Amino acid sequence: MGSLFRRPKMPPMPQVELPDESKVPSAEDAAREAAEAEEMRRRNRKRKGRRSTILTEPDLEDEAVKLKKPLLGD
Repeated sequence: MGSLFRRPKMPPMPQVELPDESKVPSAEDAAREAAEAEEMRRRNRKRKGRRSTILTEPDLEDEAVKLKKPLLGD
């Protein structure tokens, strides 16, 4: 059957035109940095986690931390 059909020929690859560097916007500008800093501040305000749930310092706790498991007979 291989002799009945020919392999399809691949069309030539199109030439890629690179844009002019003067028309490409810069990723390092003051407005973008200010917007990213503001978004980071907003995210940090909304962040919930271990730091926001523990309201006391470890020095102010009543009991020492118990690391041993109790024995069943005691």
